[in-house]
Amino acid sequence: MSKIQTRNFLKPLAVGTLAVLLSVSALAQTGGAGRVAPASPATVQPAPVGLVSGATAEYRLGSGDAIRISVFQNPDMTLETRVSEAGTISFPLLGTVRVGGLSISEAENRIAEGLRKGNFVKQPQVSILVMKVTGNQASVLGAVNQPGRYPLELADTRLTDLLANARGVAASGGDLLVVSGQRGGKPFRMEVDLPTLFGPNGREQDIIIQNGDVLWVDRFPLVYIYGEVQKPGQIRLERGMTLLQGLAAGGGLTLRGTDRGIRVHRKGPDGKVQELKPAMDEALKDGDVIFVRESLF
Repeated sequence: MSKIQTRNFLKPLAVGTLAVLLSVSALAQTGGAGRVAPASPATVQPAPVGLVSGATAEYRLGSGDAIRISVFQNPDMTLETRVSEAGTISFPLLGTVRVGGLSISEAENRIAEGLRKGNFVKQPQVSILVMKVTGNQASVLGAVNQPGRYPLELADTRLTDLLANARGVAASGGDLLVVSGQRGGKPFRMEVDLPTLFGPNGREQDIIIQNGDVLWVDRFPLVYIYGEVQKPGQIRLERGMTLLQGLAAGGGLTLRGTDRGIRVHRKGPDGKVQELKPAMDEALKDGDVIFVRESLF
């Protein structure tokens, strides 16, 4: 074969080889067909706010929790028990073991360490299953659909989670939520405006609930209207409701009523009731009593 024929024969082979190499390089960069290559460390998205990076916080055992303890390849050591009020359990060969306040993995390591140090099991593999949560609970009271005590099965149970367990705010409930308990051994109390939980900074208000916390949902605020109105009685005070809107909620004035004879009775900080003559665009307050007088003409 001549040099010219050889050159013409090798030219398409070189082009084809280059195309194959480029294809392989592209697949390597994309991690294979249909897959995206892992992002570099600089482009990894940060963990969501409020969560521990890498893993969520573990549940911690509390008094009354029912647990099942198993040791791999040692079925005779399987034990179903409850954590005592003192936070301890009685485990075969080890006696009393304190597990209250420990996470699941910490309690597993403590039992495994006792078995290893006592030369009962050379390489113990201990697993703990929480069968019933009793030790860590919070109470929900007030205007909710299902008040009661609820177990905190997750270490990062939040205010909205607890409210959802109680099936939400009842029809008679308002927007004011009060969480009370202890933080760091000191009394803790926090008032939360329910709509702010779903605002831009709602995560800051959606606090983590701890053992022994009590959530109170207040009733909705009321104003009372009587006198020369179509529908006297109590009215739900909506957010920002004015005197004019309160009169409209009461069905408006009767033919004998007059807007010049409207008075609002309001309890002051000292507990005494004051009689006011507010403007129609003035906001009402919880407990206000609106009285519409009869026209003299």
